[in-house]
Amino acid sequence: MLFLNPAVLLGLFAASIPVLIHMLNLRKLKRIDFSTLAFLKELQKNKIRKIKLKQWLLLALRILIILFLVMAFARPTIKGIAIGGTSSAAKTTAVFVLDDTYSMSVVDAKGSLLNQAKSEILELLKQLQEGDDVALVLVSDNSKKEIKTTGNLSDFEKRVGDVTVSSSSGMIHNAIVKAAKILDESKNFNKEIYILSDFQTGRLSGNESLSDLGQILNNKVRIYTIDYSGKEVFNLGIDQFKSENQIFEKGKPVNFNVTLTNYSNQQVKNAVVSLYLNGERSSQQSVTIGPGNSKIISIQAVPKSTGFIDAIAEIEDDDILQDNKRYLNFYIPDKIPVIIFSDDQQDTKYLKLALTAGDDKSLIEITEKNLGQLSSIDLNQFDVVLIVGADKITGIDRLKNYINTGGSLFLMPGENTNEGNFNNLLQNLNLPGVSGIFGKNNSTDNSVTFDKTEFNHPIFADIFSNRDKKKIESPDFYHFFKISTQGKGNNIISLMDGSSFLSEYRIGEGKVLLMNTAPLLSWSNLPLKGIFVPLINKSVFYLASKERQNDDYIAGMPVTISLAKQTSAQIKIENPEKREEYITLNKELRNNFIGYDKTNVAGNYKIFSGKNLIDEISVNTDPKESVTKYLSDSDFEHYLNKIDFKGNHIIIKKDQNPADIIMQSRFGSELWKYFILVALILALIEMAVARNAKKELISVEK
Repeated sequence: MLFLNPAVLLGLFAASIPVLIHMLNLRKLKRIDFSTLAFLKELQKNKIRKIKLKQWLLLALRILIILFLVMAFARPTIKGIAIGGTSSAAKTTAVFVLDDTYSMSVVDAKGSLLNQAKSEILELLKQLQEGDDVALVLVSDNSKKEIKTTGNLSDFEKRVGDVTVSSSSGMIHNAIVKAAKILDESKNFNKEIYILSDFQTGRLSGNESLSDLGQILNNKVRIYTIDYSGKEVFNLGIDQFKSENQIFEKGKPVNFNVTLTNYSNQQVKNAVVSLYLNGERSSQQSVTIGPGNSKIISIQAVPKSTGFIDAIAEIEDDDILQDNKRYLNFYIPDKIPVIIFSDDQQDTKYLKLALTAGDDKSLIEITEKNLGQLSSIDLNQFDVVLIVGADKITGIDRLKNYINTGGSLFLMPGENTNEGNFNNLLQNLNLPGVSGIFGKNNSTDNSVTFDKTEFNHPIFADIFSNRDKKKIESPDFYHFFKISTQGKGNNIISLMDGSSFLSEYRIGEGKVLLMNTAPLLSWSNLPLKGIFVPLINKSVFYLASKERQNDDYIAGMPVTISLAKQTSAQIKIENPEKREEYITLNKELRNNFIGYDKTNVAGNYKIFSGKNLIDEISVNTDPKESVTKYLSDSDFEHYLNKIDFKGNHIIIKKDQNPADIIMQSRFGSELWKYFILVALILALIEMAVARNAKKELISVEK
């Protein structure tokens, strides 16, 4: 027998009070006057014995009354025995861990697994009584918000009914940790965790060291598991969807790679993969994949518009729908605003000619300023900052912040750029410094040419045909700064002396292209060569393109939103279901980044500043949720041992009645009512015995 309020048992010391009173009464002498011994002769010895016996009986009754009353308030219970009308008094805290991840969307003969689990919770709620507490923990919920229990079961039923399949995934272990914290704060005697899941392989816990929950999940806690797996699931999923391009232009092909995995035990024949751009089907391809195998297919489409382009790869329906689509987006500029800073505007004449030549001359909008004006210009209004020179530069901190938050810089020396000033600018930007100078201005006595070229760099995409790639007519360089990447960047074109002519660096979220020579005939004959115009144009196009690491964003996880293009104190986020949320920005957040964690829906999230669409973020499902292999009972028992679970684990099979199993396992029979009843009966007996004993004592005294 156990006591739910053992502290009350301290009241058992009160049972000593009747004993003390009895002892004090024995020591108290009562004076009786008599003149002869005749009175003693009249006193019958048997009456004295009866009186003493009744006094001891009264003492015992009074002690028992106190004992039963104290133990009634201590709430005695019997484990494993259900006595009618006694099992509801022990208060219960029940935490329901509901797997709402999309693997639970599988439909069998009884309906979707999630709906079966929800119905089971509603049935389990019928076993609870007034005063019991419940809480709901969703496996897909990766937030750190506190979960509170509630005693309002009708409201809880509605919350359970509103749960739908989530695009986000999660670990059952993390949900159990949340449930353990809820139980740790509960004062109720019965502490129970119900886990309703398909117990998918890889979704129990990650590679991290598991929390030791032995102190919280002690021998008073019970975990019930209800496993909904069992159906042979047919599932083909899209694991990755990436673009091979880094420069996007209207009317030019974009190449995509789509990775598909057959998670089934049967071959998938002629599955159709469709590619959509802005909701319009642009291409499709069929594929055959063996059981358990993966395959990468290449598919191409031509965008017909500018701006943000939403791309979707989609396959036909199967048992799990959520992994049949994958999203990404890319940006095709309608205009590329470029600002050119220079020490002398004469230094930029060939650059401007190159940027306004060709078919795309109307695409690039050029603003030209003196380097001394850099500190007064809002750089975030431009896709590319082009700097020629370094002698008159101001506002380097503004330039660094622009690059760190995703801006792009094309940097090169000017006609008379001082080596020290250029070196100082490079060091301020954490770029490799100048190690020396080759040649002199307007001197053609010595020259070097191109050595190695990284033709796989995006800058060279669509410039050359395959057979012409190695037939570049190299310029002659008479004068340049000797620069080496020093492991900090990527050498795109190197010169015969080992110097880097064109190199690329990453600073924060931004890109920097560094050229070691001025774009002038006094330094080289580069402006006269056929490579000059396409090289300058493609470099600006490359810098203006924003890399979108879409596959890195998994539903339910935080994403990073760049505020570089925001123009107001508030941004609007529109999720794939067209629901809108407004976020007010303080001064510290402007021109920076913010985190956003309400990403439970897969698809493209649009970010607006005022009416302007300033960014898009693609969020996709976790491919690990597509796996159709499941844990065994022993796997879960092994997990419980690893977290040092000390309570009872009860497995409820699909064909079993959960109510019967739960009633058998609970500490269900409270006996306080019976203890109160016994105390009342003893009190009545005590009253009767006391009244009779008092009459006999009076008769003896007379």
